[in-house]
Amino acid sequence: MMRTNEVGETCTASATGATTPAGDAQPVYPHTMRLQRFLARAGVASRRGSEDLMTAGRVTVNGRTAQLGAQADPETDVICIDGRPLPPRAPKRYIMLNKPRGYVTTMHDERGRKTVADLVASLGERLYPVGRLDLDSEGLLILTNDGEIANCLMHPSHEITKTYEVDVAGGDLTAAAEVMHAVTELEGYRVRPAEVTVLAPDRLSVTIHEGRNRQVRRLCALAGLRVLRLVRVAEGELRLGTLAPRRWRELTDKEVAYLKSHL
Repeated sequence: MMRTNEVGETCTASATGATTPAGDAQPVYPHTMRLQRFLARAGVASRRGSEDLMTAGRVTVNGRTAQLGAQADPETDVICIDGRPLPPRAPKRYIMLNKPRGYVTTMHDERGRKTVADLVASLGERLYPVGRLDLDSEGLLILTNDGEIANCLMHPSHEITKTYEVDVAGGDLTAAAEVMHAVTELEGYRVRPAEVTVLAPDRLSVTIHEGRNRQVRRLCALAGLRVLRLVRVAEGELRLGTLAPRRWRELTDKEVAYLKSHL
């Protein structure tokens, strides 16, 4: 279904009520991760700083002092620093924004320009854009507080196609589409051939695989075209659809599952 718009007591027990295993070995829990990795992700300290906290004996899991190499399940285990549990993690949010022209894809701009953060300020929490749309580009942009998903989707090894509708001027679009499709190298980088379709006498659909900086604009320039408007309408299975400019919506459960399938 689509949806639109202090730590306190000394910890001694598991969040699930399970007893702590006996013995000196560090317990390993289901769906675990290394503790220093979790602490770094939770913003407690850097990875190195988290290791220093553990070496100093300041970190416990379910009441037991954690050693380097310890693992924990952040969803069920009570993880404490100096005897106080970490605050609950904020719920994961996954937002689709229809970014308008004139906004930069960052949460803060030193030059004082309008940012996509301004458009989602009503959410009351800090979200981060997954990928970029340049100042003059519009359309589908994902924002989330799920760092694991964001890093995964932006990594070159996780190829997710991006489709744009581009209003252009300057030549025969059929011939231009062939030129753009034939490009396999841009500024020294190998790229897969773009899928280019003529939608109207002045409009193209362009699907790319890498998402390099201003890639679609550079392809158009190589074909002698001048870009008048560029709108991202799809990213993998995600579709912008009828979402109005400047508006946002929560991703559906199915869309979130699609993003997580790339982990």
